[in-house]
Amino acid sequence: MTQQAVLDFLDRGGPAMMAIALLSVVTLTLILWKTWDLARIGAWSRAASEAAIADWHAGRTDAALGRLAQRRGLRAVMAHRAMESLRHLAEPAAREETVRVARAGLARARRGLRALDLIATIAPLIGLLGTVLGMIEAFQALQETGNRADPAALAGGIWQALLTTAAGMAVAIPASMALSWFDSVTDRLQAEMEDLATRIFVAPARPA
Repeated sequence: MTQQAVLDFLDRGGPAMMAIALLSVVTLTLILWKTWDLARIGAWSRAASEAAIADWHAGRTDAALGRLAQRRGLRAVMAHRAMESLRHLAEPAAREETVRVARAGLARARRGLRALDLIATIAPLIGLLGTVLGMIEAFQALQETGNRADPAALAGGIWQALLTTAAGMAVAIPASMALSWFDSVTDRLQAEMEDLATRIFVAPARPA
């Protein structure tokens, strides 16, 4: 599709189509950024944490901490803080510190998801608004022309008005799919962090 064809398509939909086009760009940007962000914080990487837990249970405290010291993944950061806290604090205080770090990490993992949720909600509504406004214009034209109305022209006005509804749904569907996927990733991350913390606290390390 040429640039002029794109501009003509947007012009047919009016301001609502322009807003939806902007939302489509924002949606794509959010999806790409969030995928990169989750990869950066280790959402799909747990090998180092599992190896550290094995060392921790075997009493190799320094080895367990060493595996996690330079890691930036959320699991590794939480596990490292839990182990360090158990070494220097009473267990209740260590649990509170671990929960604090885990909550901060999960909040970081969920950044941007509310924006996707908002887009998935408002994109169809903007499309529907554009369609309603377009239908109003079409029927106003029909009223003014009366019996001289051209059915072909009326049909053309109606299908142009419906473009915004289709465009709004085309933006909302991938936004909803991406949001569901990101939610499942963060939910699994939360469950795995809870599992790691439990395994650390139920089997504290023996002296190295």
